[in-house]
Amino acid sequence: MNEQIYDIIIVGGGPAGLSAAYSACLHGAKKILILERDREVGGILQQCIHNGFGLHHFKEELTGPGYAQRCYDLIKDRSEVTILVDTMVLQVSAEKIVTAVSPTEGVLHIKGKTIILTMGCRERTRGAIRIPGYRPAGVFTAGAAQRMVNMEGYLPGKKIVILGSGDIGLIMARRMSLEGCKVQAVLEICPFSNGLTRNMVQCLYDYDIPLYLSHTITAIHGKDRVAGITAAKVDEHMKPIAGTEFDIDCDTLLLSVGLIPENELSRGLGLTLHPLTNGPIVDQHRETDIPGIFAAGNVVHVHDLVDFVSEEAEIAGKYAALKARESERQVVADVAVSAVDEVRTCVPQHIRATADGEMIRLFMRVRKPMKNVRLSVKSGDTVLLTKPLQVAKPSEMIAVNIPASKARGQHREWTVSVKEEA
Repeated sequence: MNEQIYDIIIVGGGPAGLSAAYSACLHGAKKILILERDREVGGILQQCIHNGFGLHHFKEELTGPGYAQRCYDLIKDRSEVTILVDTMVLQVSAEKIVTAVSPTEGVLHIKGKTIILTMGCRERTRGAIRIPGYRPAGVFTAGAAQRMVNMEGYLPGKKIVILGSGDIGLIMARRMSLEGCKVQAVLEICPFSNGLTRNMVQCLYDYDIPLYLSHTITAIHGKDRVAGITAAKVDEHMKPIAGTEFDIDCDTLLLSVGLIPENELSRGLGLTLHPLTNGPIVDQHRETDIPGIFAAGNVVHVHDLVDFVSEEAEIAGKYAALKARESERQVVADVAVSAVDEVRTCVPQHIRATADGEMIRLFMRVRKPMKNVRLSVKSGDTVLLTKPLQVAKPSEMIAVNIPASKARGQHREWTVSVKEEA
């Protein structure tokens, strides 16, 4: 085993891992190790060459690689941080021993005082949604096609249909149009879009790409290569309606049907995962139910803005550094946070309250699009926050702050709700 003991080992060198490392440096961590399986740090941002990143975090508009470079620049000259790329983490133990393998270092067994999990998320594939038909060439996830076009220089096809209106699918609709391809249609099974409003406008409306809401694909045609698809309207139970089928000619199908937090290591570690977020259950410091193991970013819950990923990772980095230095404050109560009414998920799922209190930041998603709603956060019968919202969408995360003065002494269960106002 590597005889060095690190204050913090960070699994994943994307924006969450880099931001966590920078925050940990600022809060006194002396030895930080980042393990990244790709050939360079930056994560998914390397292939996101469009702009729109950094408006919240860096207060200017950046491309994906530009945002990743900013995060890397913050730590590249810091002696506290060591980065190992091309290194695959195989296992993390509850004793905080990380087993990894790399072509240059061989098999590594590394000990950390604390560990931060920032593995990001992966795309849901065709197999997960069970589309009938052969398995011809020309079926890709939107992210795989994005990497092919933006990093490898290959076009997946010329006549494109996109299933799902997630942000990656919308962005690829624009990207393929700019590359001279014809995007025949974007199909979405829900009665509303699952992408950011700005992406709907800039990627579909500006390019006159048709969007079919409440539609799905019932068959893929072609044996060697995709020759077309059959689409159909769906009912309120998302079942295809007989008689509504129509064919669309295409040679490529891109799937943008959701993201899944990458939690194989978390399961092997024995962390408790939330059934709706598919990520570890965490407190306000992003500490999991195993002391000393933290998680942040898309591995906890899928974000729509990388700015929020960095913000959450900085919280994890700060408190991992404090725990490594054994300078934590004493916990006086463990308070559950519950999502009720039209709130589908809320992170953190519980709060380890301290005697002096602290500002708590809550991230939540609603179940359906709504207008003129009121967001409320309560502890028992005590109202901690109430706020009117003109619009609330499942695709756009809501973030609110509970001031330390309000959070102090509130040790009954917190409930987070969104209700339509009369």
